[in-house]
Amino acid sequence: MSYAASVALQAAVYQHLRADAVLADLVGDAIFDAMPASVPSGIYVSLGPEDAQDAGDMTAAGSRHDFVVSILSGSDESDGFGAVKQVAAAVSDALEAGELLLDRGYMAGLWFLRARARRVENGAARRVDLTFRARIDLG
Repeated sequence: MSYAASVALQAAVYQHLRADAVLADLVGDAIFDAMPASVPSGIYVSLGPEDAQDAGDMTAAGSRHDFVVSILSGSDESDGFGAVKQVAAAVSDALEAGELLLDRGYMAGLWFLRARARRVENGAARRVDLTFRARIDLG
């Protein structure tokens, strides 16, 4: 098992989302790897938790990473789930369509696994958590 590609995966996902033109039109630069001191207003994207497992074989070391990208709205957002889901779709499109280049290892595959949409902050805000799976070869 190697966790060696985790930092490279996180950096690649962050850079890829920041460079996506459709996503930039929807949220501007409100894409965060580390959350700022105060919660942003409007809709924003945040990289979230990750689970990693060994995926090596006889030919090389490798890992499987299930990671979450969250799309959140502040309680001042009045568009309900529609706008948040639109941003979630743009995140999904960006990650599934583009090739992520890693500083360490090789992205063998990237798949969408699931989404969970829910109300937060006493129902005033919305959140969609997208879970993706990345398979990384380290050989």
